[in-house]
Amino acid sequence: MREKVEKALEGIRPYLQFDGGDIELLEVTDDGVVRVRLLGACGGCPFSQYTMQMSVEKRLKEEVPGVKKVEAIP
Repeated sequence: MREKVEKALEGIRPYLQFDGGDIELLEVTDDGVVRVRLLGACGGCPFSQYTMQMSVEKRLKEEVPGVKKVEAIP
């Protein structure tokens, strides 16, 4: 599943980079939890929680069967 998550993140990454940020995949657990770290401008952005839920989590759930939740780790 990790490879599929990485591939899906590659589709999200250009949008984050456009605003000076990025995303790093830290872990994919056996029970479908994806842990990521927002980098650059995204790390301190007041809208980062919205980005996580409405963009990252939504897209990963759509593209990768088995993803249950996405968590941002500081």
